[in-house]
Formats: sequence, structure tokens, C-alpha cells
Amino acid sequence: MRFREPGLRSILVAALLCALVLAGCRDEPVASQVEIGDGSVTISGDDAVVAALNWTPPAVTLPAEDPEAALVQAGEALAADDLYATADSAIPLYLGLASVPGYERASARGLQRAQARLLELGAQALVEVDTLDSAAGMRAAHEFAAVARYLAPGDPAVVAYLERVDQADRLRELNRAAERALQAGDLGESGGGALALFRQVLAERPGQPRAMQGMAAVESAMIRRAELAAEAADYRLASEWLTHAADIRPGFPTVEDARRRLEGVRAAHVRRLRDEGVDALPRINGVSVARARLAQIIAIAEPGDPVANDLRERIDRAVHYGDFRPGQVFTDALEGGARGPQMIVLPHGGFMMGALPGDDDAADNERPRHGVRFERGFAMGVREVSVGEFRRFVDATGYQSRAMRRGFSMAYDERTGNFLRRSNVDWRSDYVGRPAGDTMPVLHVSAKDAQAYVDWLSAQSGHRYRLPSEAEFEYAFRSGSSERFPWGEGTPPEGTGNMTGALDRSPSGRRWGNAFPDYGDGYWGPAPTGAFRPNSWGVHDLAGNVSEWMADCWHENYRRAPEDGSAWINPGCRNQVIRGGSWASSPAQTRASWRALAQVDTTNARLGFRVVREL
Repeated sequence: MRFREPGLRSILVAALLCALVLAGCRDEPVASQVEIGDGSVTISGDDAVVAALNWTPPAVTLPAEDPEAALVQAGEALAADDLYATADSAIPLYLGLASVPGYERASARGLQRAQARLLELGAQALVEVDTLDSAAGMRAAHEFAAVARYLAPGDPAVVAYLERVDQADRLRELNRAAERALQAGDLGESGGGALALFRQVLAERPGQPRAMQGMAAVESAMIRRAELAAEAADYRLASEWLTHAADIRPGFPTVEDARRRLEGVRAAHVRRLRDEGVDALPRINGVSVARARLAQIIAIAEPGDPVANDLRERIDRAVHYGDFRPGQVFTDALEGGARGPQMIVLPHGGFMMGALPGDDDAADNERPRHGVRFERGFAMGVREVSVGEFRRFVDATGYQSRAMRRGFSMAYDERTGNFLRRSNVDWRSDYVGRPAGDTMPVLHVSAKDAQAYVDWLSAQSGHRYRLPSEAEFEYAFRSGSSERFPWGEGTPPEGTGNMTGALDRSPSGRRWGNAFPDYGDGYWGPAPTGAFRPNSWGVHDLAGNVSEWMADCWHENYRRAPEDGSAWINPGCRNQVIRGGSWASSPAQTRASWRALAQVDTTNARLGFRVVREL
């Protein structure tokens, strides 16, 4: 729509607005009269509320012999939105016809339609003011208001429109003041400033686009200040700015995204300092350098930051103890600059291996219960080996897994609820045979595939990696306890792991027939590695997610089993032990002592593996 600005109209608007501003600056209602041409406008306390300005219809001369032509002309002008600007516009013509005998009703109907269209165009102008800060739109809205007030000052629709014009004036000035404050850097994090002004607009007009954009700009400015603080390594100040920004638009992800980004910057900075400290430790005066890096970390990290604690403990060990300590998490460097799986050092010690007395779910192959002692600690994978980690091995070696060579594996079938043979399913696939993400545990791998991976990992790192012995697995699973389940008995606590729960549902609504009551983990199928909290020794998913290959050959019981925790291996064995419940295992198969056999070439959607590293 094009807003008309006839003749001296802009001069009239400017003069009247000046009068309005002068009247509005008084504490009490004021009445004054401004002479403009042959008309006048009176501005009082009440008039200022609606920001009205007068309109005088242009003089219209109607042909006495043909008023019908004037009526037709008025209708055409109305259709063309030529409402009031000249003597040939619709409203002046209809006003002129009002005094012609016999045309009073036609005039009234025409004026009614013209008034409705006038208010409609005024509403459009106010939308333009809201969204584009249009000066032309604001002038047009005022002109429409003046004409509407002339036509029907007491009409409820006109009064409502005049109030909207007045509100648009107020909000426009508030927005402008807020934007000036924003440009000046007065954001208002401590009160006042741009933030308070934009909020004042939104209190009166919730969702007003210009104010909403202004709020987003204030939020963006605060985030930028947080980024600048982070660049200067002042992460506490950065956090303060993000806290201010978070109060501006609750529910929007912008601040949390920035927080994660800056936390990533801080975490990278902390890790870099830690790595510099660790690298310095073996060198001359390395402890002094490492202590200086630790002081820098403490200055920028949150209290209790695990990376700071790690460097502190490394310094203590370098001074007093030497290499590893229980609970230490590490990754080994591989050729080409990559890192191996994340490992955690488990303590040396002893435990009673096998089924507990009175365990009705235990099979004979879980007995006799016997003592095992580890004279030396060992490192275990914090998580199951992921698809991405296995992919690195395959890309480096061109290895062809068992399922790839034979062209199939056992995958879950949602239609039947069973595990069925499916073609073109291998380590790259998920539990139903679709492409698997890199953070998912690798499935569809045989014991020989797992062994090939640990052999490659050993060659890459220069350290001995292998599959766990089942004694090591149960030792880590129990993590110092002597219960059937890691949590004791009954329903697992929320977030324990990916196991069969009565609250779990498959994509088509299937339920488990034998499950932990009142438990659900949100997954039907494996979860990404490490998605649930670790056990007390820092190892994830030993009780659930996927069952895992052990290094041991299968034996029917523990008679003559090694007492030092090593794997019980017979050369050339065709069956190996699997341990740990999976996402589709019954509660009985989630117990610490549960064990089962599988042929070494077995591949399916419930079976993966993790690694152990000797120290």
C-alpha cells in the first residue's frame, strides 16, 4: 500500500506533533490551541492520550444537475483507496453529497465504508510501524486518525484505533530510546538501560516485533562481552555475562549454546595447560613448570575441575610415586596423531568370583564361588568400543569383518520382535540393520574381529591391549561390592543403565515380557556409549547396553580356574565367554555372575566388546 502525503500535509503533521510534545511535557493536563490555516487543533491532557490531529475536508463543488456522477466518482475513489487527500477523494465527495436532497442515505453508507477502509489501512500502517519502524507509516497512521476522528469521534472502533496510534507513538519512542542506549553500550544488566526500556515496551505490547528484536540484540551484546572475557581468559566474568543474558529470553537456546561454546573454549584451554604440565613432568625442573601450569588452571577453572585434579595428582605421583594410580583415566597416542579408547586404571586387589549363595537365578556354570586376586592393577575401557573407534581401525587396515565376508548378521526385527538373519548387516550397522552413528557401541563383530582390533591397537600404541578376562570383567562389574546387581536388589535406580525395563517401549509399542518392574531407560536398542552414569569405579555399561566378548574360552564351571585373574584359554577353542547384560537381556542375565558361551564367529545386535590394557 502507498501512503499519500498531499501538499502541506507533512508540515501540518510536524507542527501538530510539536504541539503534542509541548503539551505532554507538563505535569498537569494543559489546553492550548494552535492555528493552522483555516483550522485549529486543541491539545489537552485527554487529547494527548490519543495523539489526535484535526482534518478539514477539502472544499467540494458538486454539479447541481448531476449528483449521481459525484456518487459514482466517490465509489471509484473508494475502490482505489483514494479516501481523503483531495476534493476528488471519496470522503470529501460523500460529505458533499450528504447535503444533497435524496442522497443522504447513499452518503452515509459510503462514509461508513470509507471509515471502515480508513481504519483498515490505519491498522496496516501500524503493523508497518511495528515491524519496520516506518516513519511514513507513522505519518499515515496519524493522518488516518485525524480523518477518522473527524468522521466519527465517538465510534468505538475509531476510539480504539486512536488509542492504538497513541500507543504506537509511545512504543516507538521507547524503542528508539532503548536502541540509543544499546548503541551507547548501556545494556542494563544491573537495571535501567536498553533492557529496561525494551521490557517496558513488551509489558505494554507483549511480542512487539521491534522490542523483541531489541531484546535479542541486548542478549547478543551480552554474549559478545562474554566472548571477549573468555578471549582474555576471564571465564568467571564470561559466566557472569552469560548469566545476565540468560534472564533476557528464557527458553531460547542462544545463551545455552554460547555457554557450551565458551565452556568448550575454557575446557580446551584447561586441557592445553594440563598437557603442557604433563609434558614437562619428565624433564629437568618439570615439576616446577607443571606446578605453574596447575596454578594457571586453578585461576580459570571451576572449583574441583577434574583436569586440575588430574594434574595435581600427576605432580604428586611424579614427586612421590611414579606412573599410574587407581582411577586414573587416560588415552594412548596412536600413530598418525589419533588417540586410543579412553581407559581407566582399576586397583589391584581381590574378590570372590561366582554366584552368591542362595542366588536362585544362578546356573552351575557360575560355580564354585572362588577367590581371585590381582597382584597388579590394570586399565579397562571406560566404555564399549564405539563404531567410530572400530572405523578408524578398518580405515587404517582395510580389515574385513566376519559379517562383511559372509554378508549377513543377526539383527532385531521390529515386526516379529525377534532376532533374524539379515543381509548386508555388519559392524557399520545398528541393532536393526540401519547405518550406525560413530558414538554407538560397535555391534555385529565376532570374537576374532575384536581380537584383530586389540592386536592393531597394541601395534599402534606400543602397549599391550587385549580383551578382558572374565575375572577382570566381574571384578570391575562388582567394583568392590558383593551384590547380585551393581545397585543391590530390586528395580534399578533411574539412570542406572540400558537394560530391559517394564516401562520401555519399542517403536511399534512392544514391551518386554521379562523386565525390571517400574524401570525405563528411554532406549529400545543400544544407547550411545557412556550415555548412563558409570559405576563406582568409573566404568560405563558393564551391566547393560551390549553384552561383551571375553578372552576366556568357555568352561562349564570354575573348577581349576586361574586364581590370578588371567584369562582361562585353551588353544584353538571354538567357544568363548560373553559377559554383561544387554539392552535385550532378562534381569537374570544382568547379574554380576552371569556368563554364557558363544561361538567365536557369532555376530548379532546384542554383542560388542571393550578392551583392557596392561600397565
